[in-house]
Amino acid sequence: MSAKVIKAFYDEFAKRDAEGMVVHYADDVRFSDPVFTDLKGDEAKNMWRMLCARGKDLEVVASDITDTSAHWDATYTFSASGRKVLNRIDATFTFEGDKIKTHTDVFDLHAWTKMALGVPGYLFGWAGFFQNALRKKARQGLDDYAAKKS
Repeated sequence: MSAKVIKAFYDEFAKRDAEGMVVHYADDVRFSDPVFTDLKGDEAKNMWRMLCARGKDLEVVASDITDTSAHWDATYTFSASGRKVLNRIDATFTFEGDKIKTHTDVFDLHAWTKMALGVPGYLFGWAGFFQNALRKKARQGLDDYAAKKS
């Protein structure tokens, strides 16, 4: 059953249908990845809404789906730099009934910064100060998106 929910989540993501994705989340879902480190409830749902809305050329392919995990690849143009990115992500999930309770994505943030930001990402993407600045900017973008949405 859980694998079906995860597959449905990524099928909707592949169509950039954020509302179709977030119906699979519990109201108090917790999401974390190397950029958005601790999102709760509507914050997590709004992150997917924002990413789907902004990802004009986003392509998502999920594989190796189990009852608690999946692998997915996202290919898109990073809007801030115009650079093409292929992000390879491993996800784990916990469930409450038929709803996703926790969702954790893991990927190589330094590899991502090299693709998305070029030379600055290559030189500094491994550094904590650089990653923290990236997280702060991403969080501000999410907060701005949520404020416009409401």
